[in-house]
Amino acid sequence: MVLYMLAPEARARQGDDSGHPPIRSFFGRISDSLETGFLKLNRAYEGALDWTLEHSVVMIIVFLGFAAVSLFLFPFVGRDFFPTVDAGQLRLHVRTPPGTRIEETEGYFQRIEDYIRQVIPANELNVITDNIGVPNAINLALSDSVTVGPADGEILVALNATHHPSADYLKTLRSELPRRFPDVEFFSQPADMVSQILNFGLPAPIDVQVTGPLAESDTNFRVAQQIAGELRGVPGAVDVHVQQILDAPRIMVDTDRLLAQQVGLTEQNVASSLLISLSGSGTTPNYWLNYKNGVSYQVVAQTPQYRVMSMDTLHRTPTAIPGQTSPQLLSNLADFHRTTTPLSLNHYNVQPVFDVYAGVQGIDLGSVSDQVARIVKKYQGKISKASSIVVRGQVQSMNQAFSQLGLGVVFAVLLVYFLMVVNFQSWMDPLIILMALPGALAGILWALFVTGTTISVPALMGCIMAIGVATSNSILMITFANEQRGPDSGGHDARAAALVAGRTRLRPVMMTALAMLLGMLPMSLGLGEGGEQNAPLGRAVIGGLMVATFYTLFFVPVTYSLLRRRPIRDLSDEGEK
Repeated sequence: MVLYMLAPEARARQGDDSGHPPIRSFFGRISDSLETGFLKLNRAYEGALDWTLEHSVVMIIVFLGFAAVSLFLFPFVGRDFFPTVDAGQLRLHVRTPPGTRIEETEGYFQRIEDYIRQVIPANELNVITDNIGVPNAINLALSDSVTVGPADGEILVALNATHHPSADYLKTLRSELPRRFPDVEFFSQPADMVSQILNFGLPAPIDVQVTGPLAESDTNFRVAQQIAGELRGVPGAVDVHVQQILDAPRIMVDTDRLLAQQVGLTEQNVASSLLISLSGSGTTPNYWLNYKNGVSYQVVAQTPQYRVMSMDTLHRTPTAIPGQTSPQLLSNLADFHRTTTPLSLNHYNVQPVFDVYAGVQGIDLGSVSDQVARIVKKYQGKISKASSIVVRGQVQSMNQAFSQLGLGVVFAVLLVYFLMVVNFQSWMDPLIILMALPGALAGILWALFVTGTTISVPALMGCIMAIGVATSNSILMITFANEQRGPDSGGHDARAAALVAGRTRLRPVMMTALAMLLGMLPMSLGLGEGGEQNAPLGRAVIGGLMVATFYTLFFVPVTYSLLRRRPIRDLSDEGEK
């Protein structure tokens, strides 16, 4: 490519006997301009480095102070497991009062759907799908089991490719829907596949589980409700609710066994008659074969639901056994009274569990999880020793991932240090090389803070990349400085060797840093579908490498001039040892 771009210069290199001055190509003139500008930069850098070496003690305090002060940005950056991706989808769960019939639930959904169409413009709305009630004849293990009855359901909203941020629409719906429908409970669920995977099947990133023996269920449920009440007051915590429903309305039918026995019936006969009337005989299927088309149809006996509209019709339910000529009315054999019953029960490791789910909005997950930990610690003493309160979900995975990645970074730095000790045959030179790492960490924090990006797994991966490039640049600097101190290069002292190394290695250090910075720029902008997922990696690399390069060019030479004041023969002796 160079032969094509710099063709006149290439011919001049090979020899031109025409006697005419060589013609400079367009790219050759650009190269000359860049070289002239770089020489000016090199002279300015040499002067700045010389001044820095003259005031080495002050500059070390400044560099270390900047890195130390930058650490105070950590609480303000925030923590997320992975960045949020706008998939253009909303998944809204709607829970009407327990015991609501499915046709009444459908009416609620229709009115809620009409309001959603008012919030989202028609040109941005693709489709709205309602799923109401528990599916029939489908394995419930395939779902997230949040829907627990005919009063439950979810509204799935898909937006067009061009739309405003989905989070803005969701924020509006969270604030307006409870006000317009005060008797309905709303909470959102992860709509995109990334969030569903990160939640490991849970409907929310935060799951506070109160687990204990059956005898402690009432106390544990009350504690779960109290935890949910406090979580609703945490800034940024949204969609806080207790998953289990224990107050669904029911009608208790108490059979008088003595009366039933007098008419030749048992309690089982009464219960079977009522069950078939209300739920049908589908549990013991009967089939009718149509001889014309050869298809078998299932036959189910059941009282039509529209005929059971009041307690009076329930009282007049006939009860009989096969062969009995005169059936008895249910009211003659049983008493009725209203009560409540659990609509959903969950277990974790056999023991009953109550889940307090919570999401986040407008804040990082780490800040909310810190408040959750504080609340959980407060209520640990209010339950029995046989019970426990555990925080699960994405929060648990995030904390584990961060701790393991943090240990990985520490061990990576130690491994690199010990490898360089073997390579340099010195304990001091690798320590000087690692002096660029405080600048890398400070730059990463500043880049994330300025861009409003939280610390996440991609950001930590970018941190590892920035540390690696910063270390390689420092190796270039220290290796050349050691060569300048040898007898073959004039035997410069530490200060002179650091100055020469900085002036000579400025070009490769800048080339390496600029190549990485320009390569990471498109990623840092988060362009394209799902670009938000990798943007923190690019921003961490750019911020960390920018400051780390500055530390490599100034702080590393200053440290070298102070720690390598001994003559070169001491270095040889140390190497032999």
